[in-house]
Amino acid sequence: MATTTDIRSGLIIKVDGSLYTVIDFGQNKTARSAAKVWAKLKGVDNSRTIEQTWNSGETIYPVRVEKKPYQYLYKDDTGYSFMDVETFEQITVAETMIDAPKFLKDGQEVTVSINGETDVPMAVELPDKIVLLVTYSEPGMRGDTATKTLKPCTVETGATVNVPLFVNEGELIRILAKTGEYVERVKG
Repeated sequence: MATTTDIRSGLIIKVDGSLYTVIDFGQNKTARSAAKVWAKLKGVDNSRTIEQTWNSGETIYPVRVEKKPYQYLYKDDTGYSFMDVETFEQITVAETMIDAPKFLKDGQEVTVSINGETDVPMAVELPDKIVLLVTYSEPGMRGDTATKTLKPCTVETGATVNVPLFVNEGELIRILAKTGEYVERVKG
């Protein structure tokens, strides 16, 4: 068992039978009463976000999580299919469990968080930065590269990303998976 002193960002705990990830936490101390620990929690197995408060030193119930590398295979009516790169076992997960499904491309390696107690997948995380091919982009005007103006472009996964005017169709770009922001052009 763990106590509230073990709370940290990213920890997955069980609260009222549901699993939550700690997004933010802190401590409230007053002169008249015992210290309280608060945490902002995001649901792993539901879409709720809650705030929870405990007395300092109170017991919490963390869940053991294993992170394994998987490879994205395909999407069908049942969900998104991934393959364990070590055992070649396949799993299918719902779209809600993936942090940025619009940037998934065939063969891409991802990290799957698995509940150590039940061996059930809980979340799929893409790498921080992803390299994608620009499949459609309006041509930029000559001389418009000095400003920070952005234009929409379509990448190979079908998602739309805002890029600088100098990015053209057929080029590789690096983006942040969590936000979809353009980072840089990649030399092919």
